[in-house]
Amino acid sequence: MKRKIAVVTTSRADYSHLYWPLRELSVHPDVELKIIAMAAHLSPEFGATIHEIERDGFEIAERIECLLSSDTDVGMAKTIGLATLSLADVLGRMRPDLLLLIADRYEMLAPVSVALALRIPIAHIEGGEVSEGAIDDAVRNALTMMSHIHFTSTQSARERVIAMGEESWRVYRAGAPSLDQLRRRTLLTREQLENRIGIALKHPAVLVAYHPVTLARDTVREADSLFAALKTLPDQILFCYPNADAGSRNLIERARAFAASRNEDAHVFVNLDALTYWSLLKQVDVLAGNSSSGIMESASFALPTVNIGVRQQGRERAPNVLDAAAETSSILAAIVRAKSPEFRGSLQGMTNPYGEGVASEKIVEVLTTVALGEELLMKCHAARRALSTSAD
Repeated sequence: MKRKIAVVTTSRADYSHLYWPLRELSVHPDVELKIIAMAAHLSPEFGATIHEIERDGFEIAERIECLLSSDTDVGMAKTIGLATLSLADVLGRMRPDLLLLIADRYEMLAPVSVALALRIPIAHIEGGEVSEGAIDDAVRNALTMMSHIHFTSTQSARERVIAMGEESWRVYRAGAPSLDQLRRRTLLTREQLENRIGIALKHPAVLVAYHPVTLARDTVREADSLFAALKTLPDQILFCYPNADAGSRNLIERARAFAASRNEDAHVFVNLDALTYWSLLKQVDVLAGNSSSGIMESASFALPTVNIGVRQQGRERAPNVLDAAAETSSILAAIVRAKSPEFRGSLQGMTNPYGEGVASEKIVEVLTTVALGEELLMKCHAARRALSTSAD
C-alpha cells in the first residue's frame, strides 16, 4: 500500500522551501501525497498564493480558511483556533500515515496539536535553529518537541535538537530545502527577470525583506529606523511583502507610501514566486531586513546582507551577514559597508552553512522508509532516561 503523507503549507515563504520535497513526494511510486493549504495562501491580500501551487501542477487536497483579516496579536491567536477546528475535521477524515511540517510559523501550532491528538506521526523540517527576537523561536521549539522525525538545516541545529532530548536516530541533518532551488532550477537572466517583475533594475539596488518583530509588544517599533535609513539612500529600493503577522498592515502601508514618494526608484512586490525571488537575489546589490532569507539563502549568492534588529538574534550566519542595531546610523553604516568593493571581495569562495541543495532527496528517503507504528510515536527522551538512571 502507498504511504499517505500530508504536507501543510501556510504561505509563499514555506511553500518555496517545500517545493522540491513536494515534487519528489508527488512522483514517488509509494507515496499518496496530500497537500493542505491554509492561512495566507487563501488570502487575496497576500497574493492568493494558492494559485501558485496549482500552477506548479500540484493537486491541493484540502483548503483551510483560517486567517483573520486582522493586524493584531489577538487575530493571530484566533487564527490558530480556527485552524485547529478545521484541521481536526480534515485530519480526522484523512488519517495520513505521516504529517510533514516546516519551520516556525505560529499557524503550525494548529496542525501539530491536532496530529498529536490523533496519533499521527509528525515530521518537522528546520528545527533546532534560533531566532530569539520573535515568537518563532518558541513555536519552533514546540514543534520540535511534538514531532517524531526531524530534518535540520545545519549540524549545530541537529545537535541542539538532540540536546533537547530527542533520540539521535530521529534527527537528520538534511540542509535547508530552499537551497535545492538553486541547484535544480535555472535562474532568470537579468532581462527575463525585468520582464517578469515589470521594472528596470538599477544599480545599486537594495532588496528589503522586513517583518514584524512578533516578540515585542509594539511589533513595528524598529521600523522607524529602517525607513529613516532608506529615505537617505539614493539606491533603488525594492520591498517584499511582510509575513501575515500583527503589524504587517502598518509595514505594508509604509512601504507603499515610501514607494509612492520615490516614483520609479522604489517598488513593492506582493508576491514573488521562488524562481523570481532567487533570481532577484542574484541581481541586487544588498539585501536588508530581518528575514530568515537574509541568513539562509543569501549566503548561496555571497550577497551582502544587512540583518536589522533582534528578530534573527542567535541564528547561525555566514560571513556575508552584517548585523545592525535598529538605529538609523547603524543601518546606514552597515549598508555602506555591504556595498563596498572590499566587503564584497572578502566573500569570494564562501560557502553556505545551511546546506548543499540536496535536502529534498534526503527528506523523502527518510519519509518513505522510516518504520511507522507505536515505536515512532513513543519517544524516550535522553534527559528523562538520565534522570531515571540517577534516581535508581
